Amino acid sequence: MNILILGAGAREHALAWAVLQNPKCDRLVVAPGNAGIARIAELADLPIEDADAVAGFAAETAMDLVIIGPEAPLAAGVADALRAAGIAVVGPGAAAARLESSKAFTKSICDACGAPTAAYAHFTDAAAAADYVRQRGAPLVIKADGLAAGKGVTMAETEAQALEAVEAVFAGAFGSPELVIEEWLMGEEASLFVLCDGETAVPIGTAQDHKRAFDGDKGPNTGGMGAYSPAPVMTDDVTARAMDEIVHPTLAEMARRGTPFQGILYAGLMIEKGAPKLIEYNTRLGDPEAQVLMMRLGGQVLDLMQACAMGGLADIRPVFAEDHALTVVLAAKGYPEAYEKGSVIGGLEAPPETSSQIVFHAGTARTGGAVTAAGGRVLSATARGASLREARDRAYALAEAIDWPEGFYRRDIGWRAL
Repeated sequence: MNILILGAGAREHALAWAVLQNPKCDRLVVAPGNAGIARIAELADLPIEDADAVAGFAAETAMDLVIIGPEAPLAAGVADALRAAGIAVVGPGAAAARLESSKAFTKSICDACGAPTAAYAHFTDAAAAADYVRQRGAPLVIKADGLAAGKGVTMAETEAQALEAVEAVFAGAFGSPELVIEEWLMGEEASLFVLCDGETAVPIGTAQDHKRAFDGDKGPNTGGMGAYSPAPVMTDDVTARAMDEIVHPTLAEMARRGTPFQGILYAGLMIEKGAPKLIEYNTRLGDPEAQVLMMRLGGQVLDLMQACAMGGLADIRPVFAEDHALTVVLAAKGYPEAYEKGSVIGGLEAPPETSSQIVFHAGTARTGGAVTAAGGRVLSATARGASLREARDRAYALAEAIDWPEGFYRRDIGWRAL
């Protein structure tokens, strides 16, 4: 099979690493990729949010399957263009991708299908939103309505923080001047990942991540500073409830509206006393969650993705090894605010990569023969172990071997479980 993966992050590096373990993979191209992906796959300089360009490239290069990593190409209709060209693709069309690209749309779906979620109000007017904050009081969760690369959510513990977040959204900090204000749910947060082929939905793993920049879950929200899988709070019973009460009703409502969902559905959940509530949906793999899921699933990922794209999920189920995986994100100092690019990263060859430990690249480039930092989140030190503690120790051994004074990472990934 000829396979094209769209994206440039650690999620796409992890996908590429897993896909290459399957003997079905004859040729793998990643667009645009990064310095780490360049070591294992072909790179293509392709504008991945240009639907016509992607569909044209996939047709010209005889791609059998396209896997879309990030959310922006989904919202731009890239999956629609590929399907119209007769090319198998993992990813929903633009209409179904609104489950991620619009918080208000997702809330309307939950209202229609009865999926449990936080109480909310939707605003397109700054004054009305501010008045609502003053009436309700804190704590509240302020969510920019559109795509915000994981940074559009403010957990406002005070009224002043909530009002500041409202002002930022309507000032255009996250694109569209539109927001949702939610109640602050209590419990433990976890993520459930599901493949959907338009009719059948198959869970492919659970994870928990750390959004805050600093140890102890302090500091600003980021795209994610680390993750581990499986999530202990996601027992078989909780997972079954999430599928029955949230995922299946959502998919049924999407189909009823004429926009069946085909791709990866990532349900962010809050669990309290064994009862899950939906926080939000993403319509692709998470990052850094993808790194730990790929580490646990390995080469079968390609079989699962192919079944997802071609309507064959009724006949396939993932096989989970009795192991754990953990990833530690190394970010540029200053992230998620201002940070510098171009610093040289050393130590990437020691300890050596194996089937159970690898450093996935995200914001990296190759400059004059050296690997340099080219983004905010730059590397993901990822490892698998018989226990979560063993996986953590191996991942941190990888992180500590990296010579990058301009970077930083949290020292407590996995603390909830450990």
